[in-house]
Amino acid sequence: MSTAADKEEWLFAGTLKTIQQEKATVIKGGIAVFYHEEQVYAVDNRCPHLGFPLHVGSLCDGILTCHWHHARFDVCSGGTLDPWADDVPSHEVKIEDEGVWVRSRSRSVRDSEKQLDRLKSGLEQNIGIVIAKAIVGLLESGVPAAEIARIGIEYGTRLSGGWNSGLTILTAMTRVLPKLDKMGKLLALYQGLHHVARSSSGRAERPLLGQLPSGEVPQERLTAWYRNCIEVRDTQGAERILLTSIFKGASDQELADMMFTAVTDHFYLDGGHTLDFHNKAFESLSFVSPEKKVQVLASLVPLLGNPTRSEELHQWQAPIKLVEPLRDAFSQLPVHYEGEIARQPISVEEEEKIVAVVLSDQPLVTINTLLQFIKAGKDPLQLSRLIVLAAAERIVRFHTQNDFGDWIAVLHTFTYAQAVNETVARGQQPLFRAIFYGAISVYLDRFLNVPPAARPKPNPAGKSLELDDLLQLMDQRQQVNETAQWVVHYLQAGGDRSALMNTLGHALLREDAEFHSFQLYEAAMTAYDNWSGRNDPFAEHAKETLLLAATRYLAAHAPTARETPHTARIAWRLHRGENLFEE
Repeated sequence: MSTAADKEEWLFAGTLKTIQQEKATVIKGGIAVFYHEEQVYAVDNRCPHLGFPLHVGSLCDGILTCHWHHARFDVCSGGTLDPWADDVPSHEVKIEDEGVWVRSRSRSVRDSEKQLDRLKSGLEQNIGIVIAKAIVGLLESGVPAAEIARIGIEYGTRLSGGWNSGLTILTAMTRVLPKLDKMGKLLALYQGLHHVARSSSGRAERPLLGQLPSGEVPQERLTAWYRNCIEVRDTQGAERILLTSIFKGASDQELADMMFTAVTDHFYLDGGHTLDFHNKAFESLSFVSPEKKVQVLASLVPLLGNPTRSEELHQWQAPIKLVEPLRDAFSQLPVHYEGEIARQPISVEEEEKIVAVVLSDQPLVTINTLLQFIKAGKDPLQLSRLIVLAAAERIVRFHTQNDFGDWIAVLHTFTYAQAVNETVARGQQPLFRAIFYGAISVYLDRFLNVPPAARPKPNPAGKSLELDDLLQLMDQRQQVNETAQWVVHYLQAGGDRSALMNTLGHALLREDAEFHSFQLYEAAMTAYDNWSGRNDPFAEHAKETLLLAATRYLAAHAPTARETPHTARIAWRLHRGENLFEE
C-alpha cells in the first residue's frame, strides 16, 4: 500500500496515449517527458549548459540535442557527450493503468564531491563555463572558499613550468575574499581559477626529482648548498636539496629562510616577480593540503633557472653606481636580528623622514639612512611598510602624460615592496637586502613623477557619494584623476571604507583584467590593513594613499570587453533558474 509521501514523490505526467501523441511535454517541476522508441523518458527540462528548454530539442537514436548550442545527452541516463556541458539530471518513470508517473527527485545527486570533480575537469580542459558552474554549486553547498582555491593551487603546481601568474592571481584573490560581497567572492574565485586553467593549459605533469638518500645533513648545510645551486642556476640540484629539507622535517620558517635568502642573493630578480611569486606560494600553503607543500614549494625552483639579475642592468650601475654602495651596506648588516636585539619602534617623525628620503633623488642618502636605522635595531617590519607607502605614493603621483606601459614600472615596485613586507611579517629572518632593493626601485621610478600628478583634493560641489557613481566613472576610459578626486571626497565625507574596498574589488573583477591589476588590488588592500590599527594623521594619510593608488591604477586599466566575468554571471543566473535564452 502506497503512503502519502510516496504519492507526493511521484508526479502524474498524463496518460500513455497522450505522451505518445505529444512526443515531448513538460510537467510540474520543470521535467521534460519524452516518448521515444516505444519508451518513456524524463529529464530536467533545462539544458545544464546554458538553460535552454530541452523539450524543444531533437531526439534521435537515443540522443537528445539542445537547439541552442547543440549539447548532446543520452536521454536514458542524462549523460552528456560534450565535456563543456554537464550531465542533465534524469528521472525514474513508471507506467500504471495506462498512466505515466515520473519521480520528482532525479537519479542524479549533485553533492559537493561531484562538484569538486567537475571543477577539476574544468581546470584540466580549460573550460570556463564548467569552472564557473562548479564554483557556484560549491559555494551554494556551503563549501569553504579556501577549499575551492585549494583545488586550483594543487592542480597548477603539479604541472611543468613552475609557479605562474595564474597561481598568483588565485592566491591573491582568495586572500581578499573577506573584502568582498557574495557576488564579489564568486567573481574573485572564478577569475583566479580561470587564470590557473589558462596558465596551465597544455602543460604536462612534472614529476619531482626526489630527495637525497640520507637525511643526516644539517639544515645549515642544506641552506648553503641550496644557495650555491641557485648561484650557478642549477635548478635540479636545488630541487633535490629543497625536497631533502622538507622530508627531513624542516619548518616552514626554515624553508622560507633558505629560499628567500637565495632569492635575495642577487638584486631585485626579474623586476621583483621572483620574490613576489615566492611570497604568494608561501601564502598559499595555508590553503593546500599539508602533503602538497612539497609540490607547491618545488614549483618555485624553475623560476630561478634564468632570472634577470638587476645588478647587471645599466640603470643600477649608471649614472650613479648603486651596486657597490649597496654591497658595502650589506656587509654591515647584522647577521641575526632576533632575541638579543630588541626591535625598536620607529616614531612618526622618523616615519615621515624615511618616506621623504626614499622618495628623494638621493639614493646614496637613502641607502645610508636605511642602514643606520637597521643598525640601531629599528623594527624591520615598520621599515618595509614605509617602503610600501613610498611605492604607493609613486602611483598616486604618476602623471598620465607618461607612456601607458610605464604604469607597470610603478606597479612592480609597489607589489614587490608589499611582498617583502608580508614576508617579514611572517616572522622569518628579516629580508634586509630585499628592503634595500625595494627602496632603490622606488628611486629608479622617480622619472615617472616628473612632473608629479597633483594629489587630489576633495571637491564636494555637485558630487554624489553613491558608490555606483565611481563604477560609472570607470566605465569611461582614462578617468584616472577624476576617480581619485571622487575617492578623496568620499573619504573626507566619512564614506564607508569597507564598502569602498568592495566596490574597488568589483571594479577589478568585472574586467578582463591583466595579471598586474590583480596584484595591485590585493597588495593595496593588504597594505591598508597593515595600517588599520592606527588613527594618527600619518597613518590616515598612508591609508588614503593606498586607496588612491588602487583607484588610479584600476581606472587607468578600465574598461575592457568584460568577457571573463560574464561567464561567471551566466553560471550564477543559471543556478538561480533564470531563462537566459529569452533575452
